[in-house]
Amino acid sequence: MRFPFSFPQPQPPQFPRPFTAFAAVAAVAGASAAVVAVSSSDRPFLRNALNSFFSPGHSLPLWGALSLADSGVSVLESKTGTSFPSVLASSHKLCGIGLRKKSVLGLKNIDVYAFGVYADDDDIKTHLSAKYGKFSASELQGNKEFIGDLMDNDISMTVRLQIVYGRLSIRSVRSAFEESVGSRLQKFGGSDNKELLQRFTSQFRDEIKIPRGSVIHLSREKGHVLRTSIDGQEVGSIESKLLCKSILDLYFGEEAFDKQAKEEIEHNVASYL
Repeated sequence: MRFPFSFPQPQPPQFPRPFTAFAAVAAVAGASAAVVAVSSSDRPFLRNALNSFFSPGHSLPLWGALSLADSGVSVLESKTGTSFPSVLASSHKLCGIGLRKKSVLGLKNIDVYAFGVYADDDDIKTHLSAKYGKFSASELQGNKEFIGDLMDNDISMTVRLQIVYGRLSIRSVRSAFEESVGSRLQKFGGSDNKELLQRFTSQFRDEIKIPRGSVIHLSREKGHVLRTSIDGQEVGSIESKLLCKSILDLYFGEEAFDKQAKEEIEHNVASYL
């Protein structure tokens, strides 16, 4: 236990608008944790929650006076029960969460994985503030040039995929990326990118198991290096600005997998300027 004595039970932070669900939980003897539960039907609450936690003027009570990462704050995607840390690698802030659905025989959609998009807030300021800092987040909503610059600039970002479909195979993941990433590579770079696509998809080798709860990280690092890891184990890295952009386009591009998540990502990135 971090403290030898207990603090009074903290009250949940108050947010300025109605929300679907919120629970702030403090463990006994002073160890702290908070969970923000967000349903897909009330994504604006995620925006308010993240802004409250990350805003410069926000002060945590004594029980949460550690770093945000240490305080255990996480965001819960309520439809699948998937929890996302609000911060990765100490500087990557959560910008939005969503679901990747897949149609089965045109009859129903299954939830394949939940995803969270993270970005380094210092990189956001360095690369985007001069051009967009004078605009409010609402003014930048839907601004294609702003999203294009977010994709094109050397901003460290991570897309965290958390598997929720228990019967998903690595072959299915590889096949899905061949289709989705392949179409983006063609969109941004023309048709002669089969070798690049094969280098990326070959990282998802047959012997890799991805049961429900597995975590895949697709991280754009400095120099436009795409680093891929599965359950904490690196499976490959490729230096390619085109590939990085093609991956990010899946989650907040014009034809993003989850439109509500795309809107949240746009707004929250803008609010970090």
